[in-house]
Amino acid sequence: MEEKKAFQRLPKDVVPKNYAVELTPDLKAFTFGGKLRIDAEVVTSTSRVVLNSSEITIISASAEVPGAFSQNATVSFSAEEETVIFEFSSALPKGEVTLHVHYTGILNDQLKGFYRSKYFHPSHPEEERYMAVTQFESTDARKALPCWDEPAIKATFDVTLVVPRHLTALSNMNAVDSKEEGELKRVTFARSPIMSTYLLAFIVGEFDYVEEKDVNGLLVRVYTPVGKAEQGRFALEVAVKTMPFYKDYFNVSYPLPKLDLIAIADFAAGAMENWGLVTYRERVLLVDKNTPLTTKQYVALVVGHELAHQWFGNLVTMEWWTHLWLNEGFATWIEYLCVDRLFPEYQMWTQFLTKEYASAMNPDALASSHPIEVPVNAPSEVEEIFDAISYCKGASIIRMLHSWIGDDAFRRGMNQYLTKFQYKNARTEDLWEALEKASGKPVGHVMGTWTVQMGFPVLTIEDKQEGSNRVLTVSQEKFCADGNIAGFESAQWMVPITVATRNSSNALTFVLDKKTTSVVVENVSPEDWILVGIWVSHPFVTHSSLWDHQANPGRVGYFRVNYSSSVFEKLFVALKEGQLGERDRLSIQEDASALAHVGIGRNTVDVLKLLKFYMNETSFTVWESVITEVGHTSFLLGYTDFHDLFKKYALSLFESVGAKVGWDPKESDSPLDVLLRSMVLQQRGFYGDQSVVAEARKRFDDHLHGRKEIAADLKSVVYGIVAYHGDETTYTQLLELLDKAESSDEKVRIYRVLGYMKSQELITKSLELGFSSKVRSQDTPVVCMSCLKNVIGRDILWEFMKKNWAMINNNYKGGFMLGRIVGIATSYFVTEEKATEIEQFFKANPCPVAERAVKQNCESIRIYAKWLKRDVPLVKEWLSSL
Repeated sequence: MEEKKAFQRLPKDVVPKNYAVELTPDLKAFTFGGKLRIDAEVVTSTSRVVLNSSEITIISASAEVPGAFSQNATVSFSAEEETVIFEFSSALPKGEVTLHVHYTGILNDQLKGFYRSKYFHPSHPEEERYMAVTQFESTDARKALPCWDEPAIKATFDVTLVVPRHLTALSNMNAVDSKEEGELKRVTFARSPIMSTYLLAFIVGEFDYVEEKDVNGLLVRVYTPVGKAEQGRFALEVAVKTMPFYKDYFNVSYPLPKLDLIAIADFAAGAMENWGLVTYRERVLLVDKNTPLTTKQYVALVVGHELAHQWFGNLVTMEWWTHLWLNEGFATWIEYLCVDRLFPEYQMWTQFLTKEYASAMNPDALASSHPIEVPVNAPSEVEEIFDAISYCKGASIIRMLHSWIGDDAFRRGMNQYLTKFQYKNARTEDLWEALEKASGKPVGHVMGTWTVQMGFPVLTIEDKQEGSNRVLTVSQEKFCADGNIAGFESAQWMVPITVATRNSSNALTFVLDKKTTSVVVENVSPEDWILVGIWVSHPFVTHSSLWDHQANPGRVGYFRVNYSSSVFEKLFVALKEGQLGERDRLSIQEDASALAHVGIGRNTVDVLKLLKFYMNETSFTVWESVITEVGHTSFLLGYTDFHDLFKKYALSLFESVGAKVGWDPKESDSPLDVLLRSMVLQQRGFYGDQSVVAEARKRFDDHLHGRKEIAADLKSVVYGIVAYHGDETTYTQLLELLDKAESSDEKVRIYRVLGYMKSQELITKSLELGFSSKVRSQDTPVVCMSCLKNVIGRDILWEFMKKNWAMINNNYKGGFMLGRIVGIATSYFVTEEKATEIEQFFKANPCPVAERAVKQNCESIRIYAKWLKRDVPLVKEWLSSL
């Protein structure tokens, strides 16, 4: 068997300066024609030019050397390497050269490259129509034009689209000319700035739009499906406030003359930051009266994320995919900074802890995790690192860094970095250098320990009272989800630390630069508590944020804390007496739970006892963390014979807060009260509170028969509860609502609960529907995810995927969506036998895009099995005693 060639980046003996591309898409035959002129520089004389190309047919190719000669090329392809080679009979001399290429391509249905997306026009709702869309990140520009499809090989672009004259044509830049040619029109766009190929975009279809200029005069438009222009209004409002915020924060102007945001019916990712033409899934951009607050919040975050990329990623681009985290981690961090500025009532930095910080720590504690900076060779390896480590951990360590060096130094450093590397490429070390110069702190030395090694430390804190001072011994080791540190003994981080006490939120600050150290905290009485973090929330000390609203930026350090018994007992008293801020209450619970999972110092019964002290909690985010822990324990105990005992315990936790929030909104509700109500009702329904189940059924029936519509923020709650406790009649009713649904948001709400049923037949029907043409392929993972709600659903999903592997693998052709489906289908099992079965299946059926996910899931399964063996007897005994 012939070995696969080692990946090599493209030779740089010829490099592009400008691409002039003319495309003529045929939206009936699903093909396109292309004419390409590339102005390039021959750096080293050569008779062959190697470009990337995939699924393209070259009709002709030639090279023209100004004032010298023109010659045709002999064309050959490498499908494996996705390259095209133009061979010339005479060597191209150093200097300028122009390449001319005529070619054809396919408007595919794979949601990548230049592809087609199905939609329905309100004037003919039964008629399928198609738009042409691009998604080039990471390496699919080569499916639309032969090019140097690597982020470091930048050029300018002149785009011309020849399209039916009734359609809208869009690209990165503004249109400068449009000429009708019979039934077609030729739309020419202004030349782009120097940029990477993965940021190029062009779209052809029918759209409405809303528009507004920001305070700097930038024209911003949000394009929507026809008839839904007003649903783009919220995103527009966010965008016109976000762009000036970023301009001021970076002190660098946005260099393009316009900014378009556009909703696409079929879109694999949530959104894509194409320079000047940002693409989104419909449900990530459109907002109407039925949109719940959770979705509006998400829309604001995603808009903030993609617009941050217009500077960080587009203006300055990573040199290679190894540095992907620079793009995604930074954008994830600053989206919270931005939305917190626009909507302070959302308390986004508190929500960051459960949405990003915790999402990073769970996979990062596994032995199969990876460093933030992971070496990437072939582009096929890139898809695997669009994950929680690149996004969530990246954001978490940027947040830690920002807090450590301060906002002023951070902004100065960012300005220096963006100014120095604008229209160029950079590496992680370049960012550290700029921030180090701006702050005077050893940024590179400290942060290198967080990016080049995987995982994070657990800090063990022991104390000793000496007069009026407290001596702390602080030690670090890698936190391992399975409790086995073998192989990681030498792991060590440079950890910025702040110690807070009852009387001071900043009693002591230092950098832990060794395995163990001792520090003295002065003026601490024997009964006072201490907390370890970076900046720690404190009820008696308010911190002023960038915009002078009260904020307590707690739990900034990316590490777990294991307090000795003497330290923890004092914190426990402070917790009971209400002396701790919400982020510290959350931190104590999360760290205690994580340590119990591993078996360090505490066990699950200790955590279940601790959670009882949160029964009167009022913070949405603290409850979100508590509910996550309760849900994790419930999932594991679902495989035991005493799950009902745990459900009874869980309901006791929600009794007080449930009475407080009720079913109906109050005038005094804050946005987070609205979110808390939905979350608590959902939990009470799932754990079997019969009064909640009955009320959900009543509201569902009223909604179904047109008597009273369910409130937007309660639809997901009601749908979920009635499905979880439903039967075939309920299932049929949900499908009726699905057939009537007009918005993608409503459809996804229903997809999310179809697998909640406890019937094998109904779960199988849901999966058959999810993989059918009736469900857009981007939404298939949502249907799969719904099957994880029940033990029976997990088994059915896994067996369904195995049985239909050939179909699933062929449909998704090794892309991002396949990795998601595999990751879902191999989740939440609890036996060694199942882990072995999964490993053996993928050994026989390799799936490179999901290789890391499978490895991580199998490791998690073995950790769950270990937990069940260790803690189940203790938990059963304790629950039985209640």
